Amino acid sequence: MKTEIFLNLPVKDLNRSMAFFTELGFTFNLNFTDDKAACLEIGENIFAMLLLEEFFKTFTQKQICNTATTTEILMALSVDSREKVDEIITAVVKAGGTEYMEAKDYGWMYQKAFLDLDGHHWEIFFMDESQAPKN
Repeated sequence: MKTEIFLNLPVKDLNRSMAFFTELGFTFNLNFTDDKAACLEIGENIFAMLLLEEFFKTFTQKQICNTATTTEILMALSVDSREKVDEIITAVVKAGGTEYMEAKDYGWMYQKAFLDLDGHHWEIFFMDESQAPKN
């Protein structure tokens, strides 16, 4: 059996969130998408379920964190080049997201961060593992 990862994220406006991620070039698995949830395809076997807040609450007894003041998770996605990192962040800002924190350049790894429309923290990075420091 293959392992799949499903991140579950509460969102305030499902259609707006879907439009945002579509503008960034992501697609959705429509078999797992309805009026309460959308299945964002991140990579092979990696998905984020965007769940309307009221529907999200049916899966937990805890409060949903206030993303304006609290970070519950950092989602980090690798891409093929430094240029792709910059390209995605440019698309994020154009689509209404927020570039978050300054770029970090370690020589062998380059990363930038953004907040989506609901304040969830995403990091986009390029890493040349052949140049990574050896311990």
